Amino acid sequence: MPEKKLRILVVTQYFWPENMRINDLVRDFTDKGHSVTVLTGLPNYPEGEVFAEFKAAPERFNTYCGARIERVPMLPRGKRSISLILNYLSFFTSASVVGAYKLRGEHYDAVFVYAVSPIMAAIPALVIGRLKKAPVFVWVLDLWPETLRAVGVLKNPALLSIVGKMVSWIYNRTDYLLMQSHGFFDNVKKYCTKDIAAERLVYFPSWAEDDFSGATPPESTLLARDDSVFTVVFAGNLGEAQDFPAVLDAAQALVNEVAVRWVIVGDGRMSEWLSQQVQARGLTNVLLLGRHPLDAMPALFACADALLVSLKTNDVFEKTIPGKVQAYLASGRPLLGMINGEAARVIVESGAGLTCSSGDAKGLADITSALARRSADELQAMGESGRQYYLSNYSKPLLLARLEELFRTATLRKASH
Repeated sequence: MPEKKLRILVVTQYFWPENMRINDLVRDFTDKGHSVTVLTGLPNYPEGEVFAEFKAAPERFNTYCGARIERVPMLPRGKRSISLILNYLSFFTSASVVGAYKLRGEHYDAVFVYAVSPIMAAIPALVIGRLKKAPVFVWVLDLWPETLRAVGVLKNPALLSIVGKMVSWIYNRTDYLLMQSHGFFDNVKKYCTKDIAAERLVYFPSWAEDDFSGATPPESTLLARDDSVFTVVFAGNLGEAQDFPAVLDAAQALVNEVAVRWVIVGDGRMSEWLSQQVQARGLTNVLLLGRHPLDAMPALFACADALLVSLKTNDVFEKTIPGKVQAYLASGRPLLGMINGEAARVIVESGAGLTCSSGDAKGLADITSALARRSADELQAMGESGRQYYLSNYSKPLLLARLEELFRTATLRKASH
């Protein structure tokens, strides 16, 4: 007898046409025949303004790969801190009220929250889950309030305490808390009641987007392969947390020492600073390619001899594995990590590359130089080792099958009570 198809509600502040990993999850569950509804806002990440193509024809964005999309009004992120706060508040308020109204009469077997910042996106899921008598799953991808303190958004102890109480309220009313990193468990437990059942806390890491797990990518239109230099590629957000001052110091240290070119792809708050510094320092070995779509990355990665992940250190970042680590591993290229904690552990454990401490520009120069001197066979073996580690630990079919089974178990448990 075939298994019953599930009715799943996904609550996420960010969704297609925004480029988010949750898009993959929704597509895969609809491909399996499950009925999926997505409750989300208006696409405006990361630019801070609602996408022009959405404003021109919003009706074109009402379905995604067979999933129905219900959008609620919200304020865009804008460019200022106050507009970002209003963006967060407007989504969870609107989704709790307008979203609940739009979904009246609907029934769900599971409510799933894509809980990147802000954690308040879980509040409408809890409201709707209670109304629908459906189990709520929160995929914890960011640690609040610690992240707010770590990045300097919120420093006032009293305000951090208030946010902590809100996090505790959310965690204690959630049926299952899914953790993207082993390092999250102790932190999350601090905000849960002491008698929380062990089965409610589940390790559930991220996977790489499909683009990185397919066949040999086509030739890159962004960068030509050049075997006369060792090519290091960084792809992703260009923010303060990625510590580009240290990256540029490492690049500068290797000028006239080793033939290395550093290729940086993406945009963010440090984009302008990077451009100015590369020019001021005369770093002709650093190429800034700007922002490009995700589907251009596999071909670009194929041109790389190593892929760089860097992150400043603090007690929050050390527990986090940046999403790019999975994409790097899946691509089968060696990794360079100027990073501490869980991500460094994964790179070392997988045998996929070399690491140095966060912020250690000399260390990054040293491991880059060491990797550049490895033979092509050694580099290929490292990349393959990383890919095998990815397939064993982060394979999307494996993870989504585990999540589907968790949905079914929770549904049966809820029905029996």
